[in-house]
Amino acid sequence: MRAMRIGPYTIDPPIGLAPMAGVTDKPFRQLCKRLGAGLATTEMTTSDPRLWTTRKSLKRMDHAGEPAPVSVQIAGYDPAMLADAARYNAEAGAQIIDINMGCPAKKVCNVFAGSALMQDEPLVARILAAVVAAVDIPVTLKIRTGWNRDNKNGLAVARIAQESGIAALAVHGRTRADLYLGEAEYETIAAIKQAVSIPVFANGDVDTPQKAKAVLDYTKCDGLLIGRAAQGRPWIFREIAHFLATGQLLEPPAMDEVCAILCGHLEALYAFYGEVAGVRIARKHLGWYAKDRAENAAFRAVVNRAETATEQLRLTRDYFAALATDLPLAA
Repeated sequence: MRAMRIGPYTIDPPIGLAPMAGVTDKPFRQLCKRLGAGLATTEMTTSDPRLWTTRKSLKRMDHAGEPAPVSVQIAGYDPAMLADAARYNAEAGAQIIDINMGCPAKKVCNVFAGSALMQDEPLVARILAAVVAAVDIPVTLKIRTGWNRDNKNGLAVARIAQESGIAALAVHGRTRADLYLGEAEYETIAAIKQAVSIPVFANGDVDTPQKAKAVLDYTKCDGLLIGRAAQGRPWIFREIAHFLATGQLLEPPAMDEVCAILCGHLEALYAFYGEVAGVRIARKHLGWYAKDRAENAAFRAVVNRAETATEQLRLTRDYFAALATDLPLAA
């Protein structure tokens, strides 16, 4: 699989961590990059300047020590505000600006942001033109196949994106109305890839190396974005990259490596958010790491009671120590 270019940046391998609200914070992005992701994009940051100085926004705009390229996703509906947000984030260290037109969440779509924007193609064109003109760094776009199954206009939006100077496009194989239900479809993504010359990422339901190859073979896309499949399994990036390069499956990580990865992730969360918030945020990651094991319910019940970083780490290490060390963690 060939490396992808986004402006001056080489994305190698062209397998990225998809932006996910409440998930793709700096500790998780850095972890996924260490484990093979060629690109990792932030949670969506608001285009509303009144919220840029909140604790949450400041954390989302913290890129210190993050390996290049730093990709920041912005969300909103007003072209001028989005252009200002792009400038603001570029000044704060963003090297790629990604525009969110893919989020299906009701609270986002209700303010006519995210995938709701796909209902208004002239507005899409105004937003893309404004943001591209506002910054001298690459601008990328994340979309869905359309608003609903009767209005699959992803192809039209992709053409607008190319004409507007968008450097790369990511397409989730569902409409906004589909949310995350059912199975992603790749026919529309393949049609979009055929219709434009800019790089295209395929996104949606890529959860194994074999599925990654099948999706790339079918869509002819330049790269992949991995979202939910990376939750609790951040080594999926190296697994996919290895399979695409060699045709061979990597052995699942041994229990001691999984424990080391998870404990390192927990310590990064404590350092980034502080102990109280870090312990709370870590709970969902702990659940994802253990989600496919029979012991998961008991593990979560115990770990979720931990109120300190020391206790949470100790319980986590005890959990792994109790498992048979010769069995891989279920994928």
